[in-house]
Amino acid sequence: MSQLQDVAERDGWRCWLCDEPVDPSMSVNDSRGPSVDGRGTAAAAKSKGKQGRKDDAGDERLAHRGCNTKKGAIKAVIPWPDRLFVADPAPLMGVAERLERKGGREVVARCPTRSDAQATAEWLEDRFSRLTPATPIITSIEPGGGQFMVAVAAGR
Repeated sequence: MSQLQDVAERDGWRCWLCDEPVDPSMSVNDSRGPSVDGRGTAAAAKSKGKQGRKDDAGDERLAHRGCNTKKGAIKAVIPWPDRLFVADPAPLMGVAERLERKGGREVVARCPTRSDAQATAEWLEDRFSRLTPATPIITSIEPGGGQFMVAVAAGR
């Protein structure tokens, strides 16, 4: 089995960047076709002395060719879905990296209603299950100041 096939099956044929399905029948040269991607950038790998090394398990992820190319030399951005009603959404890549590295807890969004906060927490649990499979998260909803804060914490 190829590396692409192995990574794709592990990731459930979903792009780790945009979280949309990847069609296995698309050409690898098509922008919506599959590609194997590392979570970091080439510049970040070079600065950490990891250029060309494959020693970090889980660093390879499935991505659409276009998402992978667009990422280029800039840090990946995980988009929040438009259907969620959130204020001050946190950049999820930074949150994921901090939770993986040192654990802890972070408030990632404010919502006007408990039902909005619940929908946001459910989406975060689902999204982080693919974004950081080795670091499960626990969400919490806390009322305060007429709104609801949604927090994520590294589960152990």
